Amino acid sequence: MSRITKDVCGMLAPRRPGALVRFVAPWVWLKRHPIPVKAHFRHSLVLTYAFPERLLEGLLPPGLVLDTHKGFGFLAIAMVQTEALRPAFLPACFGRDFFLIGYRIFARYRTRAGRTLRGLRILRSDTDNRLMAFFGNRLTHYNYRVAAVSLKEECQRLQIEITTVGARSDLHVAADLTSRTAPLPAGSPFADLHEARLFAGPLPFTFDYEPETDSIVMIEGVRTNWKPQPIRVEVFKSTFFDKAPFNQATPVLANAFHVENISYSWQRGRREALLPEKMNDEHAGGKR
Repeated sequence: MSRITKDVCGMLAPRRPGALVRFVAPWVWLKRHPIPVKAHFRHSLVLTYAFPERLLEGLLPPGLVLDTHKGFGFLAIAMVQTEALRPAFLPACFGRDFFLIGYRIFARYRTRAGRTLRGLRILRSDTDNRLMAFFGNRLTHYNYRVAAVSLKEECQRLQIEITTVGARSDLHVAADLTSRTAPLPAGSPFADLHEARLFAGPLPFTFDYEPETDSIVMIEGVRTNWKPQPIRVEVFKSTFFDKAPFNQATPVLANAFHVENISYSWQRGRREALLPEKMNDEHAGGKR
């Protein structure tokens, strides 16, 4: 079966085996990340916060289970200075530079073939470019909003300040670039850097749920020379955690990692219909 035939079949997919086949609007198909993308990361700073499992579990859609450690679930804030971002089939000169901020939950998905994938479930994305937000919201599930971004790199200190509409996800962070191999933040639930690296985003996959077809859409990221370094950070503001459900617990900074000057690409998104309820529950029960 050709890729085009598979995509057309996906537009006519039923929600569950035995359900009536129904047409899926073209804009639903378009949001499955149909175009592979490449970029260069000048800086990628990722902060991972620990929350009680129960607080994050309710934010996951059907098909995904929380990736946990010692009773905690984890949420990553990724701040990425991208350069030459463009469709993978175009040379770098056609690319554009953007700043991207993403809020993601660490999750697992068990495929119909029984393979367990680790990845991130998208909650919100911010960017400093309106064009990126416009096309990003039509070709992905990343939920982009436009934000004002201030980035300063002086004396080996990287300072990032994000301002959003209604202060919904304002963020102000400073990272000491001389502190690579820094110890874990005080209060981190991780015993050592080995444990912490298991929850250093981004992970290989990004997941989201497509309710129109009762499916999981997964996007695989491919990176080269990916060697994140633990780094010391100061977080002055993070208003994303001021609203429910995050304000029901105290977020604990579990780790902070930084990488710079690497190539990154996102493959074309893939959709997989969820298993029937009973089988899916059995798979979820065996996730650990």
